[in-house]
Amino acid sequence: MSSNPLKPGQLAGKTAFVTGSSRGIGAETVAYFAEAGAKVAINFRDKEARADKVAAGIRDNGGEAIVVGADLTDYESIAALRDTLHKEFGGLDILVLNASGGMETGKGDDYAMRLNRDAQVNALQTLRPLLHNGSRIVFVTSHQAHFIRTVDTMPEYLPVALSKRAGEDALRDMIPSLEADGIGFVVVSADMIEGTVTATLLDRANPGTIDARKEAVGKLYNVAEFAAEIALAAVEPVPTDNTRLVGDTGYFGE
Repeated sequence: MSSNPLKPGQLAGKTAFVTGSSRGIGAETVAYFAEAGAKVAINFRDKEARADKVAAGIRDNGGEAIVVGADLTDYESIAALRDTLHKEFGGLDILVLNASGGMETGKGDDYAMRLNRDAQVNALQTLRPLLHNGSRIVFVTSHQAHFIRTVDTMPEYLPVALSKRAGEDALRDMIPSLEADGIGFVVVSADMIEGTVTATLLDRANPGTIDARKEAVGKLYNVAEFAAEIALAAVEPVPTDNTRLVGDTGYFGE
């Protein structure tokens, strides 16, 4: 983990839930929150032992963490998750919608859209009763998805990019209602992140992809660096366009 961008005690008394937080970006993000004093919930789909290890590391450092299993595409499990969070936390100060996918095999042709759009909307709608005036929602995406209308992406990633952009748009449609209740919403987008499952799969499908991206944009963030930006998005003032772009976006026309 890189240095925590949040101050010790900055989130004391706060609660945070990060989807897909048993590894990678989600695990780093939830650890930053815990280090800053938040009570955190670590989410896994089917790797409970991995989530338990993240929670144990947080507790060993003096933090508070619970582990909650749920598959975003299984709406009954999300309802059960809501009930658990209500029982354990009472409410949520920070909700990070980090879990995504779509490059898995055997999930069906519509899996990317079901996960990256439909399940994101359902998760927010289901968990919304836990949010309150002052809560913050962070949706995590990629430049390849955020800018998909103007910049082509790799064929292997296209279904993911289109579905994640559709998810972002659907969530943005909820902003007026969220803001009316004092709930902040921020999209955090970055280029390909070194060390993630998606980057590994893309490089495997098209060898040299990571090196080519580095050459094109100059720098790719690693998992810990991007997680730090997500953590900051959860506490800093909401940008006027509700978007936090991480790194150089010149390649994408910004």
